[in-house]
Amino acid sequence: MRDAHVKELVDLLQLERLEDNLFRGQSRDIGTRFVFGGQVLGQALSAAQQTADPSREAHSLHAYFLRAGDIDAPIVYSVERARDGGSFSARRVVAIQHGQPILNGAISFQVPEKGVEHQSSMPEVPAPEDLEPMHRVPPDELARLPVKLQRWLGSDGPFEFRQVWPRDEIHPAKRPPIQHIWFRLTSPVSDSAVLHRALLAYASDFHLIGTATLPHGISYLTHNIQMASLDHALWFHRPFRVDEWLLYSFDSPTAQGARGLARGQIFSRDGRLVASTAQEGLIRLREGD
Repeated sequence: MRDAHVKELVDLLQLERLEDNLFRGQSRDIGTRFVFGGQVLGQALSAAQQTADPSREAHSLHAYFLRAGDIDAPIVYSVERARDGGSFSARRVVAIQHGQPILNGAISFQVPEKGVEHQSSMPEVPAPEDLEPMHRVPPDELARLPVKLQRWLGSDGPFEFRQVWPRDEIHPAKRPPIQHIWFRLTSPVSDSAVLHRALLAYASDFHLIGTATLPHGISYLTHNIQMASLDHALWFHRPFRVDEWLLYSFDSPTAQGARGLARGQIFSRDGRLVASTAQEGLIRLREGD
């Protein structure tokens, strides 16, 4: 079954080419109310990568989420070849559903080069084997949640997560806005670096904005909370594999104006900083609910 979940995700990121710069991707219902933002990020990157020279590797992605995506409809990705220079290529991507843009993105590619190097150190945390898998919601509490959330929380997915500091999302306690989570695909995939970057773009949307809720004793399951990703940035630094353990380290420096900012660093098991992320999200307390 786990292999089936991974195959489904890999297939989801393999877009149908309609024209030279026009692609179509399907949507996957994972139990969220709308299309999962990571799906749109991964598909947008996949579309842009198909228009770039294979010798050039994606090194950064910046995107704005404009509208919620419809799970029951495909998404069309229109790619603009903004620039192909001597070392860098830039692409603009618009994700479209029902004639409306749901995401605007920009992705940059570079011919691999050598240069100066430094990086942040990986936090000292327990190894993934020393941590428990994320616990399922107890059946009696799961039954009280909306049907879609029951599917989201009650079923396996293509990724395995192990939290250094586990959290009860139904009864969240207040704590500092920092968390560390190991993750990996549940079964191996091909060696394609292009595929692994698209898979990391998908996974990079997990847990980011939730970090900004930690000091407030709330979560996406809190009944009077409206949460949504507003934008997303992702930088690729060094080679990696998503079917091997990666440590996602998060912090949230600020929340204000019904928005929260979260940052992430992704490390390989041997301590290499392979990617960085940042995201601002809507965190709105609805009065009277």
